[in-house]
Amino acid sequence: MPLRDLVFVLVICIVWAGNFIAGASGMQHFSPFLFMILRFTLLLIILLPFIRRPPPGQWLRLISVCLLIGALHFTFMFWALSRSEDVSTVAIVQQTYIPIAVVLAMILMKEAVGWKTLAATLLAFLGVLVIGFDPLVLRQTDVLAITLASALFQALGSIYQRGIKGVGVLSFQAWTAVIALPLLLAATLLAEQGQLETIRSAQWQHWASVAYSTVMASLVGHGLFFFLVQRHPVSSVMPYLQLTPVLAVIFGIIFWGDKPGARLLLGGALVITGILVITLRARQKAVLGSAGQD
Repeated sequence: MPLRDLVFVLVICIVWAGNFIAGASGMQHFSPFLFMILRFTLLLIILLPFIRRPPPGQWLRLISVCLLIGALHFTFMFWALSRSEDVSTVAIVQQTYIPIAVVLAMILMKEAVGWKTLAATLLAFLGVLVIGFDPLVLRQTDVLAITLASALFQALGSIYQRGIKGVGVLSFQAWTAVIALPLLLAATLLAEQGQLETIRSAQWQHWASVAYSTVMASLVGHGLFFFLVQRHPVSSVMPYLQLTPVLAVIFGIIFWGDKPGARLLLGGALVITGILVITLRARQKAVLGSAGQD
């Protein structure tokens, strides 16, 4: 990639890593469902002029992906951040959506997976097991379970998202807000309390976390990612994005006071290494496939 696009990749990694800090900050005041409602409301206000009707035959897949990624994945991730003592655990374990997607693609899509990719997938899951025995994580096993659920929803959404055609990134994000908001509204009414008082008592830093998650993580991060994958194969972009959890851990230590233990760091290294091998194998397959077509 040219230098400009590498800079864009770095920006994506920084803003996505920062979203874990913003989410943890927001969870100090807002409840998870309420935070997501505010986030998607702001996103819809900004993107409403860009919403377009999807092509025929895309509705069911679009609704499924918007619910999986918008309503479920993000809500569970912020729920995990609201219960976690640190940011690093959530940031690392969340990345397991990639090896989970590999397994789901084998089961649901009958995709063939080579032994190297399968070994890398097992390595990533081994890393999660190592993380699970870290003393910090043992005190909050619920956080580990919630984050893995978030990764599962993201993996399912990413698989079904491959089949969406004719929907631009801004329109897709606007539809995500439209489709997810009714479910989130019902969830906050059933499971949460004191929403109006929470909104009235919110300070500037709480609103800043909502704005960051909306503008930086969604619009800037996903917008630049969409820009890059229009110009480069996804398999060429993904390996660079493994910088995101590394930066998230660094930000957690600097800004959130995280003190990751040896098992968390070792397990995180195994997870990231496994994911990096998976993405590099996908890149190699894409290159070989392109050469075969030529």
